[in-house]
Amino acid sequence: MQATTQLIHSIPVDPLTGAVSVPIYQTSTFVQDAPGVNKGYDYARTGNPTRATLENLVAQLEGGSVAAAFASGLAAIDAVLKLLQSGDEIIAVDDIYGGAFRLFEQVYKKFGITVNYVDTTDPAVVFNALTPKTKLIWIETPTNPTLKITDIRAISKIAKAHQCWLAVDNTFASPALQQPLLLGADIVVHSGTKYLGGHSDLIAGLVVTADPGLGQKVKFLQNASGAILGPFDSWLLIRGIETLHLRVRQHSASARAVAAFLEQHPAVNKVYYPGLATHPGHSIAASQSKGFGGIVSFSLKLDTIEAANDFVTSTSLFKLAESLGGIKSLVSHPAQMTHKTIPAERRKTAGITDSLIRLSVGLEDAEDLIEDLRATLDKLEAKRSLGLLGPGLNGKVGEPTRPAAVIEK
Repeated sequence: MQATTQLIHSIPVDPLTGAVSVPIYQTSTFVQDAPGVNKGYDYARTGNPTRATLENLVAQLEGGSVAAAFASGLAAIDAVLKLLQSGDEIIAVDDIYGGAFRLFEQVYKKFGITVNYVDTTDPAVVFNALTPKTKLIWIETPTNPTLKITDIRAISKIAKAHQCWLAVDNTFASPALQQPLLLGADIVVHSGTKYLGGHSDLIAGLVVTADPGLGQKVKFLQNASGAILGPFDSWLLIRGIETLHLRVRQHSASARAVAAFLEQHPAVNKVYYPGLATHPGHSIAASQSKGFGGIVSFSLKLDTIEAANDFVTSTSLFKLAESLGGIKSLVSHPAQMTHKTIPAERRKTAGITDSLIRLSVGLEDAEDLIEDLRATLDKLEAKRSLGLLGPGLNGKVGEPTRPAAVIEK
């Protein structure tokens, strides 16, 4: 069967009632026939039928053996890091999600786990960064927000030769486009909040493993630490996954049209989208994915925070907000939002310039989205040519024209 058909018919019909929608088992505990004798469940932190259905579904989607659902994507990342111990080292992609960077640097570093950030698009760089203490290689592909592409097969060979784990954050691609475990990865992590949920109405995280033994270690940590996904959000996530392939197909088609438009606009400096033939990772992305996703990033000719602020606060259909992967199009400014926690120099080294803007292309008509971008960019270009983008709050060009969010996402 094709993937969409297989997905839809892998969601079980309730054996008790015949309900085609998975029941929400909204309970904290389960009656036991005798101490330790039950119908498969005893306490909802340890296991819940609705959550179990979700976990089995995601494991199947990723071609894995075991999946564990968590209360957020960062809780899922946290569970993977708890597989390590003091003295271990991680090699991580340099263009990393700001929340993961914060967790690595401000939480786990003090426990003696160190991280070396490198350009994982070059396997030789990854190989040269290995030490006897390296236990985990952490990649995003595509990365957030510059959409770099890492060759999963090549990095997997390096990880296996060194006897360390390869973990892939597959949030941007989703299993509708890419299945890292089938390409040699050991662990896949998702922010289920994004494409898996797809409707901007839940927070969730998932870890999937290829090896059943490793999966059971993650399940132990899920129960021991307790950052589980509740039954209602598990049900919402199942409902979102039912339309995953259909949504991602449309996201990808519209994103490609948006990227092609941005490439030719005079106000745009550079477009980051792996579906473009000009993208340096295009051929690798095409070889390991079924499509190129719904995220497009770009930088402006006027590379200032002020210019970026002007753009992200002027669009009509693209709403300024955190997150991505929902049916409504979103726009964000990584330097002040998702990646604010990363030091400015490190951001710029990774390609996150002051004017870099990230678009999550939704399910609106692509022509309408392009017209929204065209109108906003035309106004920005007119202001730039007339010198009307003046100084910011403190009298310096390039400083924000309004206070940035205080909370680092």
